[in-house]
Order: sequence, then structure tokens, then C-alpha cells
Amino acid sequence: MTDLLPALGYGVVYCLVGTLVLVASWFVLDLLTPGRLGEHLRTSHSAALVAATWMVAQGAIVFTAIWSNADSAFGAALAWTAAFSVLGVLLQSLAWRLVDLVTPGTLGEEVTVPGPVAPLAAVSAGVIVAVALVVVASIA
Repeated sequence: MTDLLPALGYGVVYCLVGTLVLVASWFVLDLLTPGRLGEHLRTSHSAALVAATWMVAQGAIVFTAIWSNADSAFGAALAWTAAFSVLGVLLQSLAWRLVDLVTPGTLGEEVTVPGPVAPLAAVSAGVIVAVALVVVASIA
């Protein structure tokens, strides 16, 4: 029973850190797309796919960092979680820019067009997952 309260506290702190990472990564994705991303979600299935994939990918990175370092001291585990979370956001942003360079048009504009999922949005979602998997593999 004496381990329960600290464990609950750790859970709260990890949840706060994870939530902050997701919020920060949302703003990064918002910067990569024209206008307000939230407004595009009302009409663009592509924006919804990319945003959902981006959030799940970041969540997977945070989860893996916590899971892989749970046996470490709490401070060290939290530092690993924060470091790999930031790395994930940076690498996702870099991958976005690289895909933008090698595809026609502007990726941010392409994935925010109203209507059904555009092929480039599906490719972007795949890249987002692939980058997250590389980061996850580097943690584990």
C-alpha cells in the first residue's frame, strides 16, 4: 500500500507531461499547415487523418519512453520521456518538411483541402507512423 500513492503520483506527472507533449505537437502541426488546423478539421478528411495520425504517433513515442524507462528512478525516467517526446516532435516536423520538398505543391495546403482524403494525406500519415516507429525502436 505504501507504493500505491507514489505510483499514482507518477501516473499523474506522466499524464501531464504526455498531455503537454500532445498539445505542443498539435501547435507544431498547426504551424506546418496553412490557417488554423482546427478549422480544417470541420471540412477536410485529409486534415483529420493527418492530425489523428500525428497525435497517435506522438502518443506512441511518449508511451514507449515511459514503458521502457519505468524501472529507472522517476526523475531519470521522466527526463527520458521528455527528451524522446521532444525528439519525436522534431523528427516528425523534419519528415514533414522533407515530404513537402519531394512532393508536388505544398503539403500543408494539400492536406487541408476540404473533402475526402487526398492521396498525399495518406502518404503523409504513413510517413508520420514510420518516423514514430523509428523513434520508438530507438527507445526500446
